[in-house]
Amino acid sequence: MFAGKEGDVLCFFVNGRKVTEKHADPETMLLSFLREKLRLTGTKYGCGGGGCGACTVMVSRYQPATKTIVHYSVNACLLPLCQLHGAAVTTVEGVGSTKSRVHPVQERIAKAHGSQCGFCTPGMVMSMYTLLRNKPQPSMEDVTQALAGNLCRCTGYRPIVDGCRTFCQEADCCQANGSCCLNGEGDADEPEHERPRLFEKEEFLPLDPTQELIFPPELILMAETANPQKLTFHGERMTWVSPASLEELIQLKAEHPQAPLVMGNTNIGPDIKFKGVRHPLIISPSRVTQLFEVSQTAQGVWVGAGCSLSEVHSLLQQLLPQFPEERTELIRALKQQLENLGNQQIRNVATLGGNIASAYPNSDLNPVLAAGSCRVSLVSSSGRREVPINQDFFVGFGKTILKPDEIVTSVFIPFSRKGEFVRALRQAPRKESSFPTVTTGMRVFFSEGSRVVQDISLYYGGVAPSTVSASKTCAAIVGRSWDDETLNRAYDVLLGELFLPPSAPGGKVEFRLSLTLSLLFKFNLEVLQKLRDMNVITDELPERMLPLPREIQPSLQEFQLVSKDQSTQDPVGRPIMHRSAISQATGEAVYCDDIPKTEGELFMVLVTSSRAHAKITELDVSAALQLPGVVDVITAKDIPGKKVRTMCGYEEELLAEAEVSCIGQMVCAVVADSRTHAKQGAAAVKIKYEDLPDPIFTVEEAIEKSSFYEPRRVIETGSVTEAFKSVDQIFEGEIRMGGQEHFYMETQSMLVVPVGEETEFNVYISSQWPTLTQDAVAETLDIPSNRVTCHVKRIGGAFGGKVTKTAILACITSVAAWKTNKAVRCVLERGDDMLITGARHPVLGKYKVGFMKDGRIMAADIQFFTNAGNTVDESVLVVEKILLHIDNAYNIPNLRGRAAACRTNLPSNTAFRGFGVPQTLMVVENMVNDVAMALGRPADEIREINMYSGPSTTHYKMEFSPENMLRCWEECKTKCDYSSRRRAVEEFNQQNRWKKRGVAIIPIKYGIAFAESFLNQAAALVHIYKDGSVLVSHGGTEMGQGVHTKMQQVASRELHVPPSKVYISETSTSTVPNTCPSAASFGTDANGMAVKNACQTLYQRLEPIRQKNPKGSWESWVRAAFFEKISLSATGFHRGPDLYMDWDKMEGQPYAYFTFGACCCEVELDCLTGDCRTVRTDIVVDIGRSINPSVDIGQIEGAFMQGLGLYTLEELKFSPSGLLYTRGPSQYKIPAVCDVPLQFNVYLLPDSHNPHAIYSSKGIGEPVLSLGSAVFFAIKEAVAAARSDSGLVGPFPLDSPATPERACLACASPFTQKIPPSKPGSFKPWALNI
Repeated sequence: MFAGKEGDVLCFFVNGRKVTEKHADPETMLLSFLREKLRLTGTKYGCGGGGCGACTVMVSRYQPATKTIVHYSVNACLLPLCQLHGAAVTTVEGVGSTKSRVHPVQERIAKAHGSQCGFCTPGMVMSMYTLLRNKPQPSMEDVTQALAGNLCRCTGYRPIVDGCRTFCQEADCCQANGSCCLNGEGDADEPEHERPRLFEKEEFLPLDPTQELIFPPELILMAETANPQKLTFHGERMTWVSPASLEELIQLKAEHPQAPLVMGNTNIGPDIKFKGVRHPLIISPSRVTQLFEVSQTAQGVWVGAGCSLSEVHSLLQQLLPQFPEERTELIRALKQQLENLGNQQIRNVATLGGNIASAYPNSDLNPVLAAGSCRVSLVSSSGRREVPINQDFFVGFGKTILKPDEIVTSVFIPFSRKGEFVRALRQAPRKESSFPTVTTGMRVFFSEGSRVVQDISLYYGGVAPSTVSASKTCAAIVGRSWDDETLNRAYDVLLGELFLPPSAPGGKVEFRLSLTLSLLFKFNLEVLQKLRDMNVITDELPERMLPLPREIQPSLQEFQLVSKDQSTQDPVGRPIMHRSAISQATGEAVYCDDIPKTEGELFMVLVTSSRAHAKITELDVSAALQLPGVVDVITAKDIPGKKVRTMCGYEEELLAEAEVSCIGQMVCAVVADSRTHAKQGAAAVKIKYEDLPDPIFTVEEAIEKSSFYEPRRVIETGSVTEAFKSVDQIFEGEIRMGGQEHFYMETQSMLVVPVGEETEFNVYISSQWPTLTQDAVAETLDIPSNRVTCHVKRIGGAFGGKVTKTAILACITSVAAWKTNKAVRCVLERGDDMLITGARHPVLGKYKVGFMKDGRIMAADIQFFTNAGNTVDESVLVVEKILLHIDNAYNIPNLRGRAAACRTNLPSNTAFRGFGVPQTLMVVENMVNDVAMALGRPADEIREINMYSGPSTTHYKMEFSPENMLRCWEECKTKCDYSSRRRAVEEFNQQNRWKKRGVAIIPIKYGIAFAESFLNQAAALVHIYKDGSVLVSHGGTEMGQGVHTKMQQVASRELHVPPSKVYISETSTSTVPNTCPSAASFGTDANGMAVKNACQTLYQRLEPIRQKNPKGSWESWVRAAFFEKISLSATGFHRGPDLYMDWDKMEGQPYAYFTFGACCCEVELDCLTGDCRTVRTDIVVDIGRSINPSVDIGQIEGAFMQGLGLYTLEELKFSPSGLLYTRGPSQYKIPAVCDVPLQFNVYLLPDSHNPHAIYSSKGIGEPVLSLGSAVFFAIKEAVAAARSDSGLVGPFPLDSPATPERACLACASPFTQKIPPSKPGSFKPWALNI
């Protein structure tokens, strides 16, 4: 069609430099172009689907019509390169760098401690930078809107928001530093200036808008003078045409009716990328000016279909003040819906016409446009026509009545009339950046002064293959009086009209049907309020439903100052910024995939099983090897050494050979000269299977077939059976808890480089345990470990997910490098990462508890079944840790725990921050909660009665003192003003029927260190160079938890030099051998002692030199030592505690000490939709004496938010055949800025000491994650209040996560009760209940 023709030259600017691309490939996105072609690696790959914001950049364009320059943020992963003709792109490197000048945005995010692993930081910087280019003095609302499309898995967002808050006008009060004189929190005897702060905003560089990069004048000239021509770009498999006029566009569409129109690429892009859709030709009408025109008539506004949703939003905002309120009902509803749709980066490119024409079943705009009687203007070679958007417009999934060659040119939005009300109501799994579960557009029209309905239209999205009209329901309402009688009839009609089969795609059937009713009821409440305001009715109204609160309040972070007599250059105990935060904010920090390509480097893509339980009958790679760029296919037969990895006595194959045991198991790997070619090669590999009978997916199926990994563990103290005979009451219950995807921002990444002689290999890898990778690669290649060096510079988040599977991936990559003798890189795409690498173990907990009338729990028998997946991995160890924490904070005299890891045909689950404890805590606390509900008493009282007190012994006979645990509990109750808040909640619940509040307080006792004693060791290597600079190497890996920063502080204190003299380059197996994993919250404890040991050795060696010249400088001592032939290099070693657990005797000392904490959360719940907001969180943690309060508070906040995700948001969904549905941020929701508690206070327990760890500190990485369950129990309390309004009291089941769906259905409102439940077994559900 266009074959053989020369394409046009693409011209645009990046960071002020001109880029001309002669052979722009339409399949190339800006992200890969920046990273691979321009080597600008600051922009990160996080998900590839516009859902995480890691690749955010700013695009600027000149508008000749208005002679203005517009700046907007975009996701580079979805922006086609060909779309950029005439644009200027700014990346994080163009904003500022340590070489030239660091921009205030970069400096403030870093110094406010908003960067931990740093992988999301460049995206955060770019979102905030774009906001400031458009609005140098933003409001707090602007900031949260700008950051809504950026995910972070480390920080918990609070420090990022605090750093950005310093740009807001309202930041004049003392609030910006996290404490406000108005909070009434300040102690009278503590003057304001003495309260320690995490950062001093007075020291920040001011924002100077005149210092920004100018827009390239050449592009202005180009835009002003150009006589626009049609542009054509040819790629390997696709052609891109950008017409310059409407006539050209019409002609192109007539000749190629099947070619899609692409503007924002937010629909077609993901389809091409994730669903493998191919389009030989793409038409991009972004230069057709007629598609952007806006015109106003007396009846309404015509808006060009090419306008981006952001442009539509600002247009509607400008219209609002120009008209009386009654005329802008539809405009306000649309504006509100636009604020909820996608995120800033998506709205900046997605278009109004695209949203309508793509006709998604859960489109947020289409129901409102349809309900509001909007029209579209269509054009084609056969002329123009106008079509109403109504029930006939949408004809099926993704289909409208548009003919193949028709183009939407503009959309008419009418003004509303007096007596007309329009509302858009929706419910989504997460409040922002989320497709809705159900979304609606509702309009009703009354004649003046009457409550009789003249006209009504109700449209729903999310309950059918396309947007649907509830026309029968409308017919049941129209012509009648708007009152309870009419509406009650309407609910019944609606229920009959919108039918969803129980196996409908997307699941959540009962919830979706219930929402159709409750959203109509919400509309009813708003309409009644309006009629009342207009004096049409005078009845007493049901409550007014105000939206959930959303204003983020200033927060408190309290910690202790270092003592007055500590040397000013001793950094220990001070809130020091993460040592590479500035480079992370400027994009200069190097992650694994940022390492430049070497000559001839190859890329590897894995081929995974598509069956859950089957024999492989044929593996045909011939088609893949024929494709351009494909070099080789690696199978199990190519492995020269060990083909399996052994764990806990079970073997796991590196590549499946004879049979597969889960969907996502690795079968072979394709190696090619580029990522794209390797991906195409992997798609061409053909595998034939023969299914094996009876795959096992759920815990129940595993129990039924006795499919377990041995050993199963049991622990008992006291005599449980006897105790049950003498208690007042016995209660039996169970709770299910879902798994959790790690969602580290940097996916699994590695690069294996053959040195070229004597089978030596360098492995650059993102792993928490470099030594494991080294051992695994050596065994796989059958070479000694001294030929393999693993380098870990930094990791973009790990959370336990970069240990076992990472080593297996490295083994496969090393085989490819060994076989081809070329460097091989493997970086998993987000979907593959989520599919292959497993998650946290889902758990089924069953308990029988015996208690007295006064609340004392005398006996408990608890059983845990974890879904371990298709290989053992670390599941047996997880099960052990589960049982070691079944007491949590409670002294239950007769306690039995039994736990089993179930072997199933799902991808193998693995270690995840908390390692079983978050699951135990959920089951145990739910049991305590049930006891409280059975007795009709507040849960915190039952918790208090049963807590350990005085010198105590755990159920495994380890002695400890619970004093600090009780101090945390009391301090938490005091700080959060528990009793008066509890009363306020009760009062709130009496006044509100459809909104409820709940408050809960939860304690934690968490054992630190490895129960496997040999893992409690660490080593370090410290060099002092002749100029006095110090290089420290240790066995810990930096993954955002700040271990390098803390090691720098340790070295600085021990050598008596400023931290600036100390550098840490990387973790490498050649400098420190035989290291242990950075895990179990033990990284600082172990490595800190090793670094301290090495530094003390060196400092003692310098003693004679110091005595000779006591007044000398550090540099002079070091130089003198060299001339005296004194060694300036030392190794340090720490032999950790000898811990053990004897499972036969059921006793031991598996932990070095405990970290204690308590957390109080208050939530507000919308009982009609299940939406929930965490209003306030107070956390008190005993971490001994903090080495670095800013790092530790960051760990506490980050862990809490991850816990909040685990217990309330994040849901892994599997198909009935065992395929993971949730393979990216659009289906799997981790907490975003909108989920941060509105007030988020963290207090480090003062005057605490810990003799068992370095400088009296404590491990803090994992414990607080479990405290996220306080949000779950607060939701459960709010649900209980709603249930009591429906006459339901006593214990009730609520599984975790307490998603809006579960919370709403548990509330048992009149609307949920109308939905007939589907009989299990009578249908095949869309997703398994794992």
